[in-house]
Amino acid sequence: MRSMKLATALATIALVAAACSSTAATPVPSAAPSVAPSVAPSVEAPSAAPSAEAPSVAPSVAPTEAPLAGELTVWNAYGSGGTAEGKAFEQILAEYAKVQPGVTINVLDVPFDQLYTKFETEAASGGGPDMYIAPNDNLGNEVRAGLLADVTDVVTPMEADTVQVALDGSKVDGKYYMVPESLKAVAMFYNKDKVATPPATADELLALVKSGVKVGVNQGAYHNWGYWYGFGGQIMDDTGKCVADQAGVADAMAYLKALKDAGATFYPDGAKFQDAFKTGKLDLIIEGPWFSGDAKAAYGDKLGVAPGPKQTADFKPMTGVDGWYLNASSKNLDLAKAVAAWLVSQQAQQIYVDVAGHVPGNKNISIADPIVQGFSTAVATGFARPQIVELNNYWGNFGDALNKVIDAGADPVAAVATACSEMNKANGK
Repeated sequence: MRSMKLATALATIALVAAACSSTAATPVPSAAPSVAPSVAPSVEAPSAAPSAEAPSVAPSVAPTEAPLAGELTVWNAYGSGGTAEGKAFEQILAEYAKVQPGVTINVLDVPFDQLYTKFETEAASGGGPDMYIAPNDNLGNEVRAGLLADVTDVVTPMEADTVQVALDGSKVDGKYYMVPESLKAVAMFYNKDKVATPPATADELLALVKSGVKVGVNQGAYHNWGYWYGFGGQIMDDTGKCVADQAGVADAMAYLKALKDAGATFYPDGAKFQDAFKTGKLDLIIEGPWFSGDAKAAYGDKLGVAPGPKQTADFKPMTGVDGWYLNASSKNLDLAKAVAAWLVSQQAQQIYVDVAGHVPGNKNISIADPIVQGFSTAVATGFARPQIVELNNYWGNFGDALNKVIDAGADPVAAVATACSEMNKANGK
């Protein structure tokens, strides 16, 4: 437990810090994460009444230097000061202490693989932190469980300065339930010694494979999401009904099989996939910013990053948003809103970018690192991770369909039709 005012650490069971890369490894589930069984679903998060001592915040919340006072408990999975993210956050807290010395922020590091479950379990019984920062993997589930506060009044003043995909990824049913900070989506890593110009189209990538360039593909439903849209397809419509069988997605799966037949190597194991690039067995892969630290260590200035290859449309990777969740049960909700607004301010996000290599949600941040800039360009065409419950039945069905096409040579049209039918059946569509 750390405190922004160096307060005495709260007594708590010691938790081992999450193992993070310098750019915050965010594991992507092969199946949608689940809400703790003890959490009863509800349609909308209830509003928590602020305590009498909590400072008032105007209907439109923006970063403020008006004197505030109070104490908050904040969770993250940065691994304390031993990681780039932990160091960045400590700097941000130190800067905030200069602006608001009357606010005490007690910080607890929670391992990432425990973060959602721990929050959901404690918040369901009225406990947990006032706020925590995490990807939007479980945003929709936690809103439907009634655990998160509506933060529309915090985010609305930021809209003009925030990347659209970050805004889209912070909403559930038209309201904001997360204050967006940074973005994560896959893009193309390549060895400049072997790939002089990164392929802009899927056809160019296929030509590279045929020319002998060693290309690797993570064989999963997350990493290849961008291809579904790049070939003109769509997984779901606005109601959550699977429409992938109508166009594009089967063409994308057929293309991926053609990549394999031409010599690309497919990896069901993500760790082996990354290792193959680090050790030079691969010259080009599509992977996320959480791999940047290892890739830089392996290639230095020879490392390049570019958006995934488009075809009939842009490569649209599923884009996750990291941001601040506010506990609906917090007794200091107004103070938490004011603090959250400052923690995603331009000043704070600049520190995240410079120290931890975050891809900023704020449009006005200066990016010096070419790798971070490459990802910033890639997320511009990103597809905000859907927060509807129907997504839960995407992962297994389309992961299986891809495996059948790649490993067994199944007909892509039939595989996609089956996956879409099963997804709709599971979702009652």
